[in-house]
Amino acid sequence: MEFSKTTDPLFPAWVEAGKAAGIPANPDYNGKIQEGFGRGQYSVRDGRRSSSARAYLRPARNRANLTVKTGAHVTRLRMQGPRVAGVEYVMASGDIVRAEAASEVIISAGTFNTPQLLMLSGVGPAAHLREHGINVIADLPVGKNLQDHLGSYMGYTRKSPGWFHREMRFDRMAVNMVRAYFSGSGPGTVIPSGLHAFIKTRPELSVPDIEFMFRGASFTPYLWFPVIRPAYQDGIGIRPTILHPDSRGEVLLRSADPFAPPRICYNFLSVPNDLPTLRQGFKIAREVMRQEALDPYRGVEVKPGDRVQTDAEIDEWLKNTAITAHHPCGTSQMGTTPDAVLDPQMRVRGIERLRVVDASAMPDLVSAHINACVLMMAEKGSDMIRGREPLLSALDQ
Repeated sequence: MEFSKTTDPLFPAWVEAGKAAGIPANPDYNGKIQEGFGRGQYSVRDGRRSSSARAYLRPARNRANLTVKTGAHVTRLRMQGPRVAGVEYVMASGDIVRAEAASEVIISAGTFNTPQLLMLSGVGPAAHLREHGINVIADLPVGKNLQDHLGSYMGYTRKSPGWFHREMRFDRMAVNMVRAYFSGSGPGTVIPSGLHAFIKTRPELSVPDIEFMFRGASFTPYLWFPVIRPAYQDGIGIRPTILHPDSRGEVLLRSADPFAPPRICYNFLSVPNDLPTLRQGFKIAREVMRQEALDPYRGVEVKPGDRVQTDAEIDEWLKNTAITAHHPCGTSQMGTTPDAVLDPQMRVRGIERLRVVDASAMPDLVSAHINACVLMMAEKGSDMIRGREPLLSALDQ
């Protein structure tokens, strides 16, 4: 993990604006206290994102007990009653392959495709499976409890171009990309957002319920060059995002065809408290943006603009512009209550030799981005599985 390396003076000005609005600075929002404005933290090493593939898969690629199949689409679990025998998948060539499980099968297909695979294999809500002619093996609330962080970007023009705008000049960016590729350094390795803030819309809350995501660049950047292509108008933005929505969605089957995409029904803002919470986050964000510390940088508010003032106008704008932060989770939640799909060891209830280790296993959203949480879950899942025989063996046609 490393802190943001941006030197844009806009970001410390945002921290000062937060202080003026009554929100403290925080040197480490992943530390003891989360609330406050803090410099962004990223899983970056040598100028490149240290993704799960780079950090975990790449070092293990040459292990004798690991085989990676690409161009493969898993169609179903091979079930023997409530016991999983293996998986079946289709290669890009059309060949059907069956993989037998020596010990157990772990599904890590994500919040949308894990419930789809479970339901195609007979594990899910009985009535829904029967609608699609699927034999029910275990009646579990698979696909329920879908959650995600939802927010809207508020946009402003920037009075004078920032560093990223200058570096987007074609010749400079060409040099930046070469430098980033070969040395892992320079402007091409710096993200043009260097700040996050976690706030409480009400002081009595135990944890923050809104996150601010900041950007110090235009929403529509492009490469430019004098005379050939004029530079774009630079901008800045702040995105209030609700951290703990009460609304719950679900993932459903579109059909029994494993190649048909699942139906994703988010049901955002479907309960009374979510929209007022997001509206209050919007109001606090606007108050921060109007602080004197930002006067040298803040131009005109263009999203949504001064025409949006009343609660009804704010609500309408939020409903029309809100998008997810791409943090979906919860559709195969673990727990000990009847609405849990997995037990605390991430094993599918009522099914032998089957675990789920991905974001779908989360029972609730964390108060931040979920990437680190999912990696932690994978580490814990690995600890629980460690010492067993290889998961899949005896591949056959």
